[in-house]
Amino acid sequence: MSAPTAVRPLRIGPYVSDTPVVLAPMAGITNAGFRRLCREQGAGFYVCEMITSRGLVEKNPLTYRMIAMDPDEHPRSMQLYGVDPAAMGQAVRTIVEQDLADHIDMNFGCPVPKVTRRGGGAALPYKRMLFERIVRAAVENAGRVPVTVKMRIGIDDERHTYLDAARRAADAGVAAVALHARTASQRYSGTADWSAIARLRDAMPAELPVLGNGDIFSAADALRMVAETGCDGVVVGRGCLGRPWLFGDLEAAFAGRPLPAQPTIRQVAATMRRHAVLLQKHMGPDKGIRDMRKHIAWYLKGFPVGSELRRRLGLVAGLDELDELLAQLDLDHEFPAEADGPRGRQGSPGRVVLPEHWLDDPDDPSVPLGAELDHSGG
Repeated sequence: MSAPTAVRPLRIGPYVSDTPVVLAPMAGITNAGFRRLCREQGAGFYVCEMITSRGLVEKNPLTYRMIAMDPDEHPRSMQLYGVDPAAMGQAVRTIVEQDLADHIDMNFGCPVPKVTRRGGGAALPYKRMLFERIVRAAVENAGRVPVTVKMRIGIDDERHTYLDAARRAADAGVAAVALHARTASQRYSGTADWSAIARLRDAMPAELPVLGNGDIFSAADALRMVAETGCDGVVVGRGCLGRPWLFGDLEAAFAGRPLPAQPTIRQVAATMRRHAVLLQKHMGPDKGIRDMRKHIAWYLKGFPVGSELRRRLGLVAGLDELDELLAQLDLDHEFPAEADGPRGRQGSPGRVVLPEHWLDDPDDPSVPLGAELDHSGG
């Protein structure tokens, strides 16, 4: 497998990665422990889970714990959510003044009801004037800190917003645009429409990086997306759940090197333990090991592991118990083909929950009443 000749190092403001890969921010997943685990596998940009502008402005303790960064994490990438231009501007000023991040990514792609019902996430680009004001508020207050945006195709098949929103973001001065090639109504179901990424790349200035997101589950998927769409890099979300070594595969693939051999279950077990240790370091022993439980099924997907052992691993209460249970695995079993492919949430398409009268006037710049999420992070 060789790298596409058109792929160049990915530049976001002053920061450059030879591997044009970004870890997508995922709620409850991309904390400092998981980001470190992924960074140990390969190069790229690693973004923390979404936080709210309100949480920063109000100095919420949980928000500040969520944005904790490793001392050697560089560049420090933070994803910010907001629906009010004034709050967004104030939050970005806080980030700059307190030196909390080196790169700010803005969330306009989240499809979950608690976000869209307030006009946020994937719902917001429909309100094009409000969207533009929010992006401009961020860029104008960011100084030398580069601002990027991540969005979806639109609300649904009748309301595509990505091309207009990307042009407005580019005019506002963002450093890159990322597109998850699904609508909000698709959520994570079906297949991403990579042709939308190609159309976005064609519509943007050549010097502005366009990143593609959706259905990257292997290095081959990433190379194919770049070849088919001409995008400047890929954003990886669900594909790395239980597979942090995917970033090593991507680094090798984009460099034109042979891919590393897929891990045996012994190597997977060692990675699981490393993940648990990092979570405990970040969250504390009890909370860290509890957080690890949700990753167990992703790591063991496709491996021949009995139901009782899976159940016990899913209830693990400490590192010693984890060691004991991992030792019961068939540690020399090769990586099975069944472990490849989609992982994480997929679900079904559904109606997007929106604020009342949200669709009446796309040029209305009003901030919806009660639009900001509670200040406890994202």
